[in-house]
Amino acid sequence: MTVGFIMMCHTALDRAAQVARHWAKSGAPVVIHVDRRVGQHDYTAMNRALADLENVSFSRRFKCEWGTFSLVEAAQVASEQMLEQHASVRHVFLASGSCLPLRPVKELVDYLDARPYTDFIESVTTADVTWTVGGMDFERFTLRFPFSWKRQRGMFDRYVALQRRLGLKRKIPDGLVPHLGSQWWCLTRQTLSAILQDPDRAGYDKYFRRVWIPDESYFQTLARLYATSIESRSLTLSKFDFQGKPHIFYDDHLQLLRRSDCFVARKIWPQANRLYQAFLAPRSEGETQSEPNPTKIDRLFSKAVERRLKGRPGLFMQSRYPLQDRENGKTSAPYSIFQGFSDLFENFDGWLAKYVGARVHGHLFGPMRTEFSGGETVFSGCLSDSAALRDYNPRAFLTSLIWNSRGERQCFMFSPRDTQAINWFTATDPNAQISVISGAWAVPLFRSTQNFSILRREAARLQQIETDHLAILRSMYVKARVRIWTMADFIENPMEPLQTIIDEISPRATRRLAEAPRMVDLTGFGQFLQNLKNQGMLPRLMGDFPVGDDPRPNSSRRGRPYLVK
Repeated sequence: MTVGFIMMCHTALDRAAQVARHWAKSGAPVVIHVDRRVGQHDYTAMNRALADLENVSFSRRFKCEWGTFSLVEAAQVASEQMLEQHASVRHVFLASGSCLPLRPVKELVDYLDARPYTDFIESVTTADVTWTVGGMDFERFTLRFPFSWKRQRGMFDRYVALQRRLGLKRKIPDGLVPHLGSQWWCLTRQTLSAILQDPDRAGYDKYFRRVWIPDESYFQTLARLYATSIESRSLTLSKFDFQGKPHIFYDDHLQLLRRSDCFVARKIWPQANRLYQAFLAPRSEGETQSEPNPTKIDRLFSKAVERRLKGRPGLFMQSRYPLQDRENGKTSAPYSIFQGFSDLFENFDGWLAKYVGARVHGHLFGPMRTEFSGGETVFSGCLSDSAALRDYNPRAFLTSLIWNSRGERQCFMFSPRDTQAINWFTATDPNAQISVISGAWAVPLFRSTQNFSILRREAARLQQIETDHLAILRSMYVKARVRIWTMADFIENPMEPLQTIIDEISPRATRRLAEAPRMVDLTGFGQFLQNLKNQGMLPRLMGDFPVGDDPRPNSSRRGRPYLVK
């Protein structure tokens, strides 16, 4: 006994002819259905190419359209021809013109001979189907679908909506329990004959003519009436993406297809010359029969679907960029933001770079220019130091900088004087580590020689900006690692918070800090704050700085940072 192949072809007929010749020369009869929409010239050329093979024939042609009963009719007529002309066929294998055999026909015959009464057809009830795309499971059996989903989409949608609104429903024929599954099956001669010769076939055909996508339900439902043993799976390897569209196999999938141990795969790219050469070439038959196991490659397809849906962390793809929070992570790697440190310490960025294995920038969002490390004007990925270009889209600038330099941690200074457009973005980014010395923005004002009335107005402006930023950092939506100290608390014991910060950036470094960065001279800072109060401005973010008691670091007292997890 042998297996017969039915091929449903509508394009790339030259490739389909190669596969048909391969099967026919292996002793398997082939019946080919060519879509009636294919030109007569191409159809005749395929006939001539296979005319020397006695066990290859062509069935009556139908104009097939996706989602309509014409696909079922074509399979019915081809099946009847197969059963009538080839009495030695025990199993009938339905394939497409884009299918490619992965294993010798002899291995498939031996596999089916060991299971002479088993039908291989994916057949599950609508309640158990999780892969349907389009919003209709059981409704495809209870509504009418006289219009083409592809050519008459407007009429299709309106007629479905009308039936739902009026509560119209079709009666499912008695004895039928609707099932769904892949249209590519391998049925026994007994089961297929029973379906085609059923006394009620005319009624079943009439019913399924108005079922949506009947090629995925006709044989899948009727096989349940006659099959003695059903393996609810297809012997054809076919993978679909999240939109329900089939994955296409290319030349670089050669080893992947070999690992699957499946007998047939679809959908093969017509120009995949390497695949056709490898699988259609004469091969020695295996001594053992390995079970088809497409799950071996499911992990790779799952990762492909996940990559398609989520993208790579921190990479904003064009397909998902317009939708907020659709990205897979805001940034691609951890980074650190230091607010107030460059105001309180001299050359803080140079000191930090010495202790951590990271790239330390100045004020990336400074008002005049982007201060890249080393004074560079162009950074990785051709990021310019132009403030105008950066401020056109500050979030994209930051995500690009982190993405372009992944593998190297980025640190940068921040201040109320800088562009504040990224505050919510960084606060809700799990990759961000934000350290803030509140009120340190007053130190440059204290050291300034400008008119005091100007300094007072600037102090009021900066204090309001930092107050708003701190409110963001203390909100319930924060996902960043945030630490906030008042300036007074920090300078009493700077070593402990600095050590904590260094340990987070470089967790594998075990050495303790030997020295703190050089703090600016704060002699008279308390009087400066009192002068601001005297002028009507109330400094409230620095902590307690009594007049005449100039701040001095005190290593014996531990500071208590404000911590947001």
